[in-house]
Amino acid sequence: MSKSNTFDFQAHRGGRGLMPENTIPAMLAVMENPKVTTLEMDLAITMDKQVVVSHDPVLNPIITTKPDGTFIKGTEMNQNIIYQMEYAQLKKFDVGLKPHPGFPQQKKVAASIPTLSELIDSVEAKGATMGRKMFYNIEIKSVDGKDVIEHPVPEEFVDLVVNLINQKNVLARTSIQSFDIRPLKVLHQKYPKVQTAYLVEGKTTSNVKNNLDLIGFTPTIYSPEFKYVTKETVDYCHAHHMKIIPWTVNTKTEIEALIALGVDGLITDYPNLIGN
Repeated sequence: MSKSNTFDFQAHRGGRGLMPENTIPAMLAVMENPKVTTLEMDLAITMDKQVVVSHDPVLNPIITTKPDGTFIKGTEMNQNIIYQMEYAQLKKFDVGLKPHPGFPQQKKVAASIPTLSELIDSVEAKGATMGRKMFYNIEIKSVDGKDVIEHPVPEEFVDLVVNLINQKNVLARTSIQSFDIRPLKVLHQKYPKVQTAYLVEGKTTSNVKNNLDLIGFTPTIYSPEFKYVTKETVDYCHAHHMKIIPWTVNTKTEIEALIALGVDGLITDYPNLIGN
């Protein structure tokens, strides 16, 4: 299945401007917008090797409510590292009820951190009733220096993720992204059929050649911080047979400007800005 001729509108963390980030309710809600092609999300690993959907390696105090109904304090973050918790413990925490100061439009619903398996099952089931198949852009959240503390080593992390998306038969509709070049290199060497997206940030994003030299291959997608994208960046990516999909674009004006530059898609917290 291909979306090569379709502009790729991606709902960042399921559209966290409107719904609690990285939750099943968010993913299912944004599927109602027919212009959204891809569900973007982040991954962590639990102590019992469950692939879960979370942007942070710890329970984030901005969004997390404890099982007893109280909020996690910032000082407690290091006590709640996901990689040091079993999923049975993790799923008792809520990440959908606490008001998010950065996203006042966000609807509040009870939601736990889901496994990627459960999320894909839910999306595929709804997609079957709607007659549409969603694409997935999933980020491996790893940092050099945090291996075996906040996440497994890159090869194990990649193996867990690829095995799961293979089991769910969504490999052809999935890209795996990362800021960390180590899992991208593992993917290229071990799973060359997997679509890869190279996330980059800051002013260096405009020097595409230097960034590609760092990973040593040409990924499927170059995914830069949107504010540094120029026409030259877009042209370079296309000349080297890469798609360019910037992140995270949150105003109508910025969306329209990037489309005018010729990008292949974009990632936004506000999928309502791209119409219904």
